[in-house]
Amino acid sequence: MNLLFGWLWILLGFVTGTMLGMFFHGEGWLGGYASFKRRMYRLGHISFFGLGLVNVLFSMTMEGFPSDSLLKYIASAAFIIGGITMPICCVIMAHFPKAHLIFAVPVISLICAGALTVATVSNQTSGHSGAESASSIQQPSTTNSK
Repeated sequence: MNLLFGWLWILLGFVTGTMLGMFFHGEGWLGGYASFKRRMYRLGHISFFGLGLVNVLFSMTMEGFPSDSLLKYIASAAFIIGGITMPICCVIMAHFPKAHLIFAVPVISLICAGALTVATVSNQTSGHSGAESASSIQQPSTTNSK
């Protein structure tokens, strides 16, 4: 699910970039280059790429993990929720700056998703004991061959 979502979001990044690019030449468009409104639109646009890529990486990372993991399921959903809500919040903020608290939705969602991913990866990799890892490393021979 995250793989498809990620690539869809990257595609939407191209589409929104094309749409924004049709008007960027206007000096006063959305209040000018440095205006808050225009910065929020740019942030929304770039969030499609960034969060799309994060979802693709999450999908690739989770390929070797059990599919019935509750942490993996929740992290997956949280990455998608964060990806959907971030550009929406950016556009809302562009027009209603006092609504800044809405960013709590994508930010908390993405922090939870990241933390759950770290926990899932950590649980999987800590299942291997250090002794097994050390025994698999070949030690150089100490005998002299003449």
